[in-house]
Amino acid sequence: MTLEFSCNGTKVRVDAEPGMRALDLIRDVLGLTGTKEGCGRGECGACTILVDGASVNACLLYAAKLDGKQVLTIEGMATGAGSAATGLHPLQGAFLDEGAVQCGFCTPGMILSAKALLDRNPDPSAAQIEEALSGNFCRCTGYGKIINAIRTVAKNNSRPK
Repeated sequence: MTLEFSCNGTKVRVDAEPGMRALDLIRDVLGLTGTKEGCGRGECGACTILVDGASVNACLLYAAKLDGKQVLTIEGMATGAGSAATGLHPLQGAFLDEGAVQCGFCTPGMILSAKALLDRNPDPSAAQIEEALSGNFCRCTGYGKIINAIRTVAKNNSRPK
């Protein structure tokens, strides 16, 4: 079947096998390897992508469900939205600045879940951040630095300009 959707701001038209997962389409067909397969059961969040702004486990989503949608992967985060000096999205920069990255395997999913949260709630509480990240697991850093990174971005976004 042929699918047409926007991925990281670019219209794509791809052929997909019936029953193909969105994760496999993104990684194997589009070559966007920032989306990781951790558990393959929707429990770890390593495969998190945004579909029409909502955080979704790509391992549980049929590729056909992407047809006509807006998809964002970690590769699309820095495009036109980040600091001119680094090219990174503010969330990516904050994760680095706060030391919220160790091995990096979970980081793309964490950042995308955080983006979905901040897009709908620009000034979340620590409890709201924890809830938004409840489907993402990190085995290296713990969550304190991750929450601090997200709170830093929220504080910077809520300051008067």
